[in-house]
Amino acid sequence: MTAVRVTMEIGSDGVAVITICNPPVNALAPSIIAGLKEKYTEAMNRSDVKAIVLTGDGGKFSGGFDINVFAEIHKTGNMSLLPDVSVELVVNTIEDAPKPSVAAIQGLALGGGLELALGCHARVSTPEAQLGLPELSLGVIPGFGGTQRLPRLVGLPKALDMMLQSKSIIAKEGEKYGLIDAIVSPEDLLKISRCWALDIAEQRKPWISSLRRTDRLCSLSEAHEILKAARQQVNRIAPNMPQHKACLDSVEEGVNFGGYAGVLKEAKVFKELVLSSTSRGLVHVFFAQRATSKVHSVTDVGLRPRKIKRVAVIGGGLMGSGIATALILSNTPVILKEIDSNFLQKGLKMIRANLEGLVKKGSLTQDKMNKALSLLKGALDYSEFKHVDMVIEAVIEKVSLKQSIFADLEKVCPPHCILATNTSTIDLNVVGEKTRSQDRIVGAHFFSPAHVMPLLEIVRTDKTSPQVILDLMTIGKAIRKVPVVVGNCTGFAVNRTFFPYTQGAQFLVHLGVDVFRIDRVVSNFGMPMGPFQLQDVAGYGVALAVKDIYDSAFQGRTFQSQLVELMVKSGRNGKNNGKGYYIYEKGQKPKPDPSVQAIIEESRRLANVMPGGKPITIDDQEVLEMIFFPVVNEACRVMDEGVVMRASDLDISSVLGMGFPRYRGGIMFWADTIGSGYIYAKLNKWAKLYGNFFKASAYLEERATKGLPLSVVNVSGSQQSRSRM
Repeated sequence: MTAVRVTMEIGSDGVAVITICNPPVNALAPSIIAGLKEKYTEAMNRSDVKAIVLTGDGGKFSGGFDINVFAEIHKTGNMSLLPDVSVELVVNTIEDAPKPSVAAIQGLALGGGLELALGCHARVSTPEAQLGLPELSLGVIPGFGGTQRLPRLVGLPKALDMMLQSKSIIAKEGEKYGLIDAIVSPEDLLKISRCWALDIAEQRKPWISSLRRTDRLCSLSEAHEILKAARQQVNRIAPNMPQHKACLDSVEEGVNFGGYAGVLKEAKVFKELVLSSTSRGLVHVFFAQRATSKVHSVTDVGLRPRKIKRVAVIGGGLMGSGIATALILSNTPVILKEIDSNFLQKGLKMIRANLEGLVKKGSLTQDKMNKALSLLKGALDYSEFKHVDMVIEAVIEKVSLKQSIFADLEKVCPPHCILATNTSTIDLNVVGEKTRSQDRIVGAHFFSPAHVMPLLEIVRTDKTSPQVILDLMTIGKAIRKVPVVVGNCTGFAVNRTFFPYTQGAQFLVHLGVDVFRIDRVVSNFGMPMGPFQLQDVAGYGVALAVKDIYDSAFQGRTFQSQLVELMVKSGRNGKNNGKGYYIYEKGQKPKPDPSVQAIIEESRRLANVMPGGKPITIDDQEVLEMIFFPVVNEACRVMDEGVVMRASDLDISSVLGMGFPRYRGGIMFWADTIGSGYIYAKLNKWAKLYGNFFKASAYLEERATKGLPLSVVNVSGSQQSRSRM
């Protein structure tokens, strides 16, 4: 195992090669930063060193500052853990040193890694190296001079685009913008970087300090116009996130008062943001996503994933076509089966349309689209299923149909074949009831649209084999999903946790709160859209299909109304036919439809839950709480039953599956920032006023009573797990 260290080798040419060694991505841990200062000091003091090449070990320059340090600061509040990199290392030690430095880049130079390279006097790179400053995605800003040097090298518009969107570019593009001075092959990287460094030292090439450059900056008035437009964009795309505005403030400081003033402003703001709630939330989500790859009794028992060479998808509707699209995009051959040629052609057309949409957006080339389509084959029977390694069933949510399909699959598929269902709600034991192959039955719950949404919920029963789970996790990663392994119950982890989200919103409407106000409050909180617009977009068929399932599984704590039935009866089907709570016209934003009020009034009359028959009066905060606290309450039940292994699995699932604001850290993390005691008290108050829908779970009550966070699973004794977590 490679030790974490910084090495220095001095050649006979007088060039010292300083190498960062911290696999896998050469993260800038405090010990690495200290090592860099030490090696640079030594190089400056040695008479046999004329110039320096800074590089990274193992084919990577550096992936940036070690995020574990942020996590430790969030835990302890100890800001002394944050070393002074910007001024002490990048400015004083590298940029203002009496000997020049050249960055030799390959693999990646991201975040603090790129900022180190920006402090060097030239940058030589391999063509495909990834370059970027993604710090805003962690709730902070570039803190090692990036807000100052990047605009001085690539110009203000490109620099703002890269920083505000956390966009990376490849080195070939970087050369075009002036970020990279030379593109070379990996074999020639060190040789040419050494020559370049010597050429600077011996005045054959210019000695350029990025921080002092002004030639790529536009005039002051132009810069102010660009920054003004950027601020307007930030108000639109990130109204609740302070790091975007802080980034622009730091850039503007440098534009107005010079690079060094900008560096000082940046360093101050960076430290303030590290302690912000936004950074805490985003860093938590970063580690929550990483944790999903560790599954007890699956990834820690020495199993190796089997090769999945061919997959069959049953059902070419919205979900089936999306799943097939995701698979062929990752070079996995797919057989799409439908019940007749008409449905099959529709499914194949949807897959082609999915791919064409990606080509139009520029995220897929025509060649890659053609290659993907060549991996797709249609089928009307099971004759070719004897050659598949996995089947994913994606038909309508009808128990008898699914049971019949799985009984057939057991007969026609090879014994090693994984039998997966994309059901979003139905208990897997029910799906596989009529088979003897329950060890290879597993849930592969994709979220719509399946080729776009990043979450894959892998559902296991107490009989599903660890090998099957590992294989599905592996293919999930291959198709660029984040696989989260959960236990088996109605709705599984995500849909079960969030069924009170829609029901809570409907409860509020029936208590007299305006539909469009609810959507506005929830959107302002950071959800992609409100619950009623979401229902419009998803289609009412989904809501009607799962209604009875939830009412049966969670008797006594669901809210029942006729609203969706009344909407359908009045000829509304949401976005599908252009009329729901909103009116949908091509090329226009959805518009609230005031005529829906008559349907709502009829549903209110039938539900009859308004106290004294009069609408309640509540503020926006309580609207938000009455929708999300029941979700937190159900999440507590999911935790209590062992449906998830850890609270962070619910956090990442809520972010990737439901669009819960990433910067709030996920549903359980957010709840813990509010406190179990407060949530419990509010639920108790509403339960007395409005009934059992709001009744607090035993898990929540116990943590509120003991003053503990909701993310603490084991309070006393061992947790009963329903699915071998």
